[in-house]
Amino acid sequence: MKNSLMLILIATLTLNAYSQNDKVKWYTLQEAERLAQQSFKPLFIDAYTDWCGWCKKMDQDTFTNPVIAEILNTRFYPVKFNAESQEEITFFGQKFINDGRAGKAHQLAVALLNGQLSYPTVVFLTKQDEKFQVSPVPGYRQPKEMEMLLSFFADKAYETGNWQEYSNSFRGKIE
Repeated sequence: MKNSLMLILIATLTLNAYSQNDKVKWYTLQEAERLAQQSFKPLFIDAYTDWCGWCKKMDQDTFTNPVIAEILNTRFYPVKFNAESQEEITFFGQKFINDGRAGKAHQLAVALLNGQLSYPTVVFLTKQDEKFQVSPVPGYRQPKEMEMLLSFFADKAYETGNWQEYSNSFRGKIE
């Protein structure tokens, strides 16, 4: 009986630790900015809306994948950003608001998505030659495709190669 309880306790602790490690640690824009200024890693911004079904599907299918969560948590500062937020946001010294000029979209969403308001869109904010580069990638991504995309930016393959070459030679963990 004592051994059974011990096994149940160990299994529960292991399960809790496993499920917490599989979760993406999402930062606010301000937290990610502060962290990036201390120790730069690329920012990964998930631009979503509350009404977007594909955004919710990507939350359920892609961001819960343990491989995706691990890459996001270790190689990026991941941010969730509601593209229709009403709050005033200061990001890298510039103020953004939702003034209604772009329908329901926030000014920061318009800037990050280069005016192409499509959801979901993930945005990679990287540094090259001390300049920030904003790379929006629109559309739903399954875990296998997201792994390749994350690796392309985390490995800085965008600096030297092209996407087609990278995707042809990429071997990920997700089947």
